[in-house]
Amino acid sequence: MATRTQPGSAAITGLDSLELGLASDRVTPRRLARRSWSALWPKLLAIAIVLGAWQLFYLSNFHGDTADNFVKSPAYTLGDLGVQLQHAQLWQAIAVTVRTAVIGYALALLIGSIIGALVSRIPPLRAAVGSIISGLQTMPSIAWFPFAIILFGANTSAILFVMALGAAPSIANGLITGVDYTPPLLLRAGRTMGLRQVALYRHLILPASLPAYVAGLKQGWAFSWRSLMAGELLVLIVGQAPSLGILLNTAQDNQDLSGAIAIMIVILLIGIVVDTVFTKVDLSIRRRRGLLTGTQS
Repeated sequence: MATRTQPGSAAITGLDSLELGLASDRVTPRRLARRSWSALWPKLLAIAIVLGAWQLFYLSNFHGDTADNFVKSPAYTLGDLGVQLQHAQLWQAIAVTVRTAVIGYALALLIGSIIGALVSRIPPLRAAVGSIISGLQTMPSIAWFPFAIILFGANTSAILFVMALGAAPSIANGLITGVDYTPPLLLRAGRTMGLRQVALYRHLILPASLPAYVAGLKQGWAFSWRSLMAGELLVLIVGQAPSLGILLNTAQDNQDLSGAIAIMIVILLIGIVVDTVFTKVDLSIRRRRGLLTGTQS
């Protein structure tokens, strides 16, 4: 028996159903708010756990009689940070540290990318220096500072030198790994289409190795940032504007634990912001390549 449709209604089939599915995937304000909250609440929970543990430690007796002089509550320390943020010295220190971080990381990016590109495509060069790159990656960057200070003196160049040595091997290894995992079938298809040498590398190999390369960039930033913080604590540059490391060193000399924690919070927040940028770039690459599930996107 034939069924009768209601007036004004129609069966959705074929391409109409496909178009409806595509429309349902569009980002609406409600869906955007839900995604933002899904990304935000784990970070808020982690912050709440840390603050709660800190407060419990402050209220406990584990710290003995030093609480009045050294260990302060989260409210006191965050208030101290708020006071410091109202003065130009902290913002000047942030600007000095961030400027050095950008210059050092850019230098490491240039060196690491060139070395990675050459080593990944020249087998004799890879056999000669491939293991050296991995060895440099595992070497503690702080061990380079005596050599850097002897070579450059106690100045910013010594810090930049150690930052480059700390980050460039990770960036180079990320690019090398990405090139190694480029499918051979894809390479044959590129050569069939007429891609050779630089064109093959630019239009096929580099885009295919991008996820591993970005992972190397992210790891390289972590090494670069840690090297910078160690350098600012170890290399005291006469006449230079204060940096975050200098402020942290001053808090140590003054036995100001609250001030030291406040500066450490600033250092942590800068690291989190940069890590968030790398995470967004990685998610964007994976989304465009269809490597994300619905819960990850």
